[in-house]
Amino acid sequence: MTRIRRGYIARRRRTKIRLFASSFRGAHSRLTRTITQQKIRALVSAHRDRDRQKINFRRLWITRINAAIRERGVCYSYSRFINDLYKRQLLLNRKILAQIAISNRNCLYMISNEVIKEVSWKESTG
Repeated sequence: MTRIRRGYIARRRRTKIRLFASSFRGAHSRLTRTITQQKIRALVSAHRDRDRQKINFRRLWITRINAAIRERGVCYSYSRFINDLYKRQLLLNRKILAQIAISNRNCLYMISNEVIKEVSWKESTG
């Protein structure tokens, strides 16, 4: 009986997986089963850490805004500042506010002073 030559589909699939894992160390880049496991693990970690990165950046922005706001006034905090922004219906997100806090503190102080004046004026009149 003659030998049957196998097709190229399985080899092509394994080659594709090997290209993904070519930078991994040791058996993680050489053995097909291990490569498959590590690929799944790497993709799970990447997916999880994309969400984690968004959370971490939001925390960083909040910390920067809070530090800049508290530097100016002792009784004023991040939560009150954001609350006053919402009352005033100003659409400035935390990323922009953090960039303003780093690059131009005086501009952030002007924004916070305007917000405080407007909110206190509305509360006293209405």
